[in-house]
Amino acid sequence: MTPSQTDRTRSIAALAASGADLIASLQDAGGAYPASPDFSAYAGYSWFRDGAFIADGMSSYGRGESAERFFDWCAGVLERRAGELAAIVEAARAGEPVPDAAMLPTRFTLDGRDGDDEWWDFQLDGYGTWLWALGEHVLRHGADAARWSAAVALTVDYLAVSWRRPCFDWWEEHAEHVHVSTLGCIAAGLRAAVALGVLDAQRAALAAGSADEVEEFLLRRGVADGHLAKWVGSSAVDASLAAVVGLLDVVPAASDLGRATVAAIERDLTVNAGVHRYLGDTFFGGGQWPLLSCMLGIAHARAGDAHRARELLDWAASTAADDGSLPEQVGRHLLAPERVDEWVARWGTVAQPLLWSHAMLIRLAVELDVVASPVPVPAPAADTTAPEEGHRA
Repeated sequence: MTPSQTDRTRSIAALAASGADLIASLQDAGGAYPASPDFSAYAGYSWFRDGAFIADGMSSYGRGESAERFFDWCAGVLERRAGELAAIVEAARAGEPVPDAAMLPTRFTLDGRDGDDEWWDFQLDGYGTWLWALGEHVLRHGADAARWSAAVALTVDYLAVSWRRPCFDWWEEHAEHVHVSTLGCIAAGLRAAVALGVLDAQRAALAAGSADEVEEFLLRRGVADGHLAKWVGSSAVDASLAAVVGLLDVVPAASDLGRATVAAIERDLTVNAGVHRYLGDTFFGGGQWPLLSCMLGIAHARAGDAHRARELLDWAASTAADDGSLPEQVGRHLLAPERVDEWVARWGTVAQPLLWSHAMLIRLAVELDVVASPVPVPAPAADTTAPEEGHRA
């Protein structure tokens, strides 16, 4: 490693450490992660999706207690709505699904209430990502998942009857479509729910069978021109798909489909190492998102290209302000520069810090061994039980 590389590695390690401290300092006493502490449209709210990726970043960095507090918050939100969830599931099974406005929202106030502000609320991805992040944490740290079992079961029931429904995507847009990244989040969450081992036999079978159906549908209807598509029926690509072939591992990054998806994101959405959400993005002018560069970096790393992954990590780190805070997006290579002023007038300047950006930088840095978890992860106890006769060891 050259002196300049060593300096960059030390800088990223320091940025990861300060980011973890920032996330911990802003985490609500009840466990929720605020998306951004003072951005007008986000302040006071926590998303299941953003929060799940934040929790995974913290868990990977050895801050498991923080992640578990978030999982406790998710479980509380869901368990308080058990009756509402039961009604949604019963209506769907009866062939009379409730309207979108009656489905669970995508974000909640920090104390777990439905918000009063209007929002593009019906999104399913977060209910998959919280299960996925919980599963990753349990694998990583050996936590006892039993305390979250009721909420896991509620989520499985909700996703099993809802996954076919069109809804808003990660970006609160295009509610008329079934989005491939949303399907990926749901499939990963259902798989994780089974692996947790806390479901009864009937629900475990429901989760496994639903995951099979989602993945089959994704591969049959969510592929165009050899790569994953933004939504069913589209030939475009969306940078959120990097998570489907990276962190979520629904489509392995090293597979032909995974590599083609990464290549399409690089071709259509990446300039240098900054990644746009999708072509046609006009939000704050359609800038480049550090968290998406990190997601793409994880996909590259898992496909065997650590060099490109490190370039993406270095670019994400370069977006930090002097105080170390990372933004939601930067105004480099804007897709629609003429649209910046209207968003600034509406909501103020771009969100900074964005906790999800910090978490994804941490997660890619851990993936590349640029930083090590500061808290040792205990190795799982050896299984000395002899396999049952007639079953594989």
